[in-house]
Amino acid sequence: MAPHPLIQALIDFSAGAAGGIACVLSGQPFDTAKVKMQTFPTMYRGFIHCFVSTFKQVGLRGIYKGTTPALLANISENAVLFLSYGLCQDTVRLLLRMDKGKELSDIQKASAGSLASIFSSMALCPTELVKCRLQAMHEMEAAGKVAKGQRSTVWSVVKTVLRTNGPLGFYQGLTSTIVREIPGYFCFFGAYEMCRTTFAHHMDTDKDGIGILPLMFSGGFGGACLWLVVYPIDCVKSRIQVYSLAGRQEGFMKTFLGIIRTEGFTALYSGLTPTMIRTFPANGALFLAYEFSRKFMMETVGA
Repeated sequence: MAPHPLIQALIDFSAGAAGGIACVLSGQPFDTAKVKMQTFPTMYRGFIHCFVSTFKQVGLRGIYKGTTPALLANISENAVLFLSYGLCQDTVRLLLRMDKGKELSDIQKASAGSLASIFSSMALCPTELVKCRLQAMHEMEAAGKVAKGQRSTVWSVVKTVLRTNGPLGFYQGLTSTIVREIPGYFCFFGAYEMCRTTFAHHMDTDKDGIGILPLMFSGGFGGACLWLVVYPIDCVKSRIQVYSLAGRQEGFMKTFLGIIRTEGFTALYSGLTPTMIRTFPANGALFLAYEFSRKFMMETVGA
């Protein structure tokens, strides 16, 4: 028996939050390197150089810089994402005049995930802005874009945003976030579901019976497809959010064309290596935590 819609929404929200925590704890060092390389591509020769340089300059603390807002960002994003994902699946069924509760195809689920990403972007943008600024603060000081010796804590960044741009300052980069999320999450959920379907077919079982490693691989594969499609957009978003700290208020297209004109097209892919390394453990952990916590809560309420 299906649980009450409100209980189902709460389960999806909680399972998404659990997935967000698992994603951050397993992938934060790689995300830090990604943001540094996106915003200052000429400062580092590659992922290893960025990782080692950060460790030498500011120690382990620097590698995990931005973990608090990253946790807030991922918990809020994934909680809202998976809550919206369930609701958007019902919307897809309604639009296609399907019976409530009927299983959707992999492409239909991908479409629901793409629609859900619009809502998760609203929750993600403010916390990701704080995270990106914390991660790139050392490079901003070294490049002379901000004064040296500033305290780089979550609260200091929040106060700076409020003082210089007001509450709406937290939504700098929102357009590029939404532009990134809509195609990205179509690929994310589509690749995840199709990968699980393939495993289930070859293992002669259903999707829920494929086991832990195939489930984690499916999550990682979904994450890899997302980043390959949206990485240039994410690079522009990071530039907008970090450089606005130095008073540069530029839109998506102006930033995008400026990067290509001054640094070349390859600059849009700076930091792709740590992102692709990160995506398999991080998104594998995300879906593992999501699926198992959701299953546990569904069994607990007797669904």
